Amino acid sequence: MMRYSRILALVALGAAGSTGGLVAQVVGLPVRNAGIGTGIGIAADVGFPNRVAGNGIAFGGTGAIGLGPVGFTASVASYDPKGSGEKIHSVGGTGNLKVFGGPLVPVSITLQGGLGYHSESSVEGGKVSNLHVPVGVGLTLTIPNPAFSIKPWVAPRLDLTRTKESGGSIAGSSTDTQAKFAISGGVDFGFLSGLSVRAMYDQVQRGNGIHTAVVSLGLGFRVGT
Repeated sequence: MMRYSRILALVALGAAGSTGGLVAQVVGLPVRNAGIGTGIGIAADVGFPNRVAGNGIAFGGTGAIGLGPVGFTASVASYDPKGSGEKIHSVGGTGNLKVFGGPLVPVSITLQGGLGYHSESSVEGGKVSNLHVPVGVGLTLTIPNPAFSIKPWVAPRLDLTRTKESGGSIAGSSTDTQAKFAISGGVDFGFLSGLSVRAMYDQVQRGNGIHTAVVSLGLGFRVGT
């Protein structure tokens, strides 16, 4: 177990050192921490952020691979905030480590870390670069059924963001780093064919009773579950 913990730590450190490395789940879609499936999987999701998050709609695709207790994902998304006139394209991925659970145990606990990146234009005409680092734990319950499985999950996390604005009409640049509590959750319905239907919800606390939230719906397919 210690060996796998060191692997996950090295992955997270490598991602933090370069925006071109491992990156986390993407703008306009929930951060997903629903356990680790074996084999290779793909999924497509559509997200609906709330008013505080910018409204609009996001489309994303994710690839995943599970290697025993270790799993990795990579995602891309395009988010069109309502009334902004500019689409935001982002890339992301996660590293996941199962610390509890097995083939005959319906409950699993998964540690997750990642790093995400996107950029957009600032009001002054410059560029805003955004780094997103979610670090948390996920609790997943698998309920077997003769025709399909039901998998509800919940995942609290620490949501770290670093925003850097440069260029534009204001000389110089500014950087803002924040740490917020966040939580995501959802339910998957998995069929024997490998197809799954999933719904997710994500909420980040912004203080003073304000929070950003995203609801999403998606389809997935996995080989080797």
